[in-house]
Formats: sequence, C-alpha cells, structure tokens
Amino acid sequence: MTSTSAAVAHPYFSAALLEWYPRHRRDLPWRHTRDPYAIWLSEVILQQTRVKQGLPYYLTYISTYPTVQDLAAAPEDEVLRHWQGLGYYSRARNMHHTAQQVVNEYGGRFPETYAELLKLRGVGQYTAAAIASFAFGEKVAVLDGNVFRVLARVFGLTQDIAAPASRRVFQVLADQLIPASAPAEFNQAIMEFGAIQCTPVNPDCLFCPLQNQCYAFQHGMVNELPIKSKAKAGRTRHFHYLVLRHGNTVYMRKRGPKDIWEGLYDFALTEKTVAELPALELLDTVEALGGQVVTDQAEEPVQAMRHVLSHQKVEAKFHPVWLREPLPAAALHSSGLAAFTLEQTERLPKPIIIANYLNKSWK
Repeated sequence: MTSTSAAVAHPYFSAALLEWYPRHRRDLPWRHTRDPYAIWLSEVILQQTRVKQGLPYYLTYISTYPTVQDLAAAPEDEVLRHWQGLGYYSRARNMHHTAQQVVNEYGGRFPETYAELLKLRGVGQYTAAAIASFAFGEKVAVLDGNVFRVLARVFGLTQDIAAPASRRVFQVLADQLIPASAPAEFNQAIMEFGAIQCTPVNPDCLFCPLQNQCYAFQHGMVNELPIKSKAKAGRTRHFHYLVLRHGNTVYMRKRGPKDIWEGLYDFALTEKTVAELPALELLDTVEALGGQVVTDQAEEPVQAMRHVLSHQKVEAKFHPVWLREPLPAAALHSSGLAAFTLEQTERLPKPIIIANYLNKSWK
C-alpha cells in the first residue's frame, strides 16, 4: 500500500465509515462523555476483553469510583476484588497506580495530549491515542485488533500484525486516513466497524459499504487477512491446593510480587510436574506448614479445575484438609497464611479459579 494510493482512498474510506457509524454503533456509556477518566477506565477494562464481558465491570467501577480521586484512594485489595474474573490482573494494578499518578503528579487532571498521556503507567500507544482523540479531539489514529483487521483487508496489507515492526506500516496508513475534522468519530467508527461488520470470522461482506474497495474481498483473501503468526504454545502447570480448614475458617494467603496472580488470595499451594499428589506427600506438606491432619473422618473428594491463561494452562486440584488445631502463629508468619471465615473470603480478591471453587464447593 503506497502513500499515494492511501491518499486517493482516503476520502471514500473515511466518508464511508463516518456514514456507516451513526447507523450501526452500539449504545455504550463511555460514548456519551468526553471525560478522560471515564474514557480511560473503559479502555483499560476493554483491553483483551469483549464489550459484553467488560461492560458490567465498567459500570461497577464508574459507580464505585466516580472520579479518579476515588479510585486513587481505594485500597488495592478492593480494586482487585472488583476486577475478579477479568484476568490480566496487572491491568488492575496499573490502573490503580495510574489513578494515583494522575492525582499526585497531575493534580487530578489527565494530561491532554497524546505525548503526555504516554507518560502514564500502563498507558500505551493505543490507549493514549483513544483518550487524546475521544476526550481532547487530537488527530491521532488508534490501532487495536479491529483496526489492524480492517486496514489489512481493505488495503491488502500482508505484514504480520504480531510483529512489532509492522505497527509502523499500519500506523502511517491510519494517520493518513484519519480526518482532522472528526478524529474521535473516525477512531470510534473504524473500531466499531471491525467489531461488528468486519469481524474475525464470517464478516458481513455482502452488506459492506467498502466491498468494492476492499482488496481482500476482491481477491478472495478475506479469510487470509490479516496475517498473524501464532504464539508459542504455553506450558502446563500442575497446582495442588491444600484447602486447610479448622472449624468455620479456612486458611488463605496473598500471592506475592512478580506472580501471575500478584495481590490475589489463594490457598496453600504445592506445585508439581505431575497431576497427582500422593497422600503421604500431602500429609508431609501439611505438617511442614505446622498443621495436624484429622484422619478419623470421611475423606472429601478432590476437585479438579482447569484455567487457561494467555501463556500457560493451570491444571489445579483442590485437596480438602481438616486440621485438629488452628495453625500456630509461627506457622502463619512463615507461610503467609491467615484464617478467614467464608464471609470474609467473599470480600477478598481472588483468581477466578479460586472463586469458582469456593462457589461450587461451599454454597
């Protein structure tokens, strides 16, 4: 795709999208505001998340924390608990940190330019472009998965969109196409077009306003574009959770830094390279934690659950363990475990696999 052909295609492409958008766009709450906080919140939540899944989370956050000051002042555990189920928890931690950064370094006001927005933690090129154009009308094109797909198909771009070097090719084209008179509307339009018209599978080519200009449609390459190399297969990890209980309490611990679930709560854990945890090894592990197992009661079944992350698969087994006595204070200190009632566990931020186990087994 040359700059000359892009310039020629620009008037029709932009005009077609701007005509299509008002008639087909979904009525979403963040489209009724120019508040950079609300826009930023929606963009953080919708990264790697479908609108249908992310909308309830957005409504929860915007009602619980109406301003960036409210979010900045909230306890991290509370912020993470509201995020429970969305995955990629580093987004929530970065979001909380960024709110504090805006309050402490910018007086509670978001920067108003793309270049300044990039200085915020967790704000990349896409998010900065979205806020700058939607809230402040800056002429800067957004690039997300939907935009990559539309541009690749319409203009016949064959660069691998998973390769970092390809981003500049798409960015140059997008910057040529965005009209100075309507940057926010255009960015919303091209993303919405990719989300509901030019979809990854079974796009609605029959009623597409860009059909005659679409390289992929004209050349039978709709299913081939965009080109994206496959990520390496993730590893499988075997988690054996010891659900230590005494009376009406259960022992849980907060996962530490540089962890897949940093800041979230789960049970005592032993990770193995195999799917089974022998009974004797389980007893040894509990004793090493300072606990004494009740052995004269009916054995509860072990529950197995699977959780697939972007880069790894977790095969988890939950081993119910009843203790004769509460864990001693020294054991709690060394293991990081703490006793919680069932009611208290509901208020803790947890990986979705832990929340699912509690909901399935204890209700």
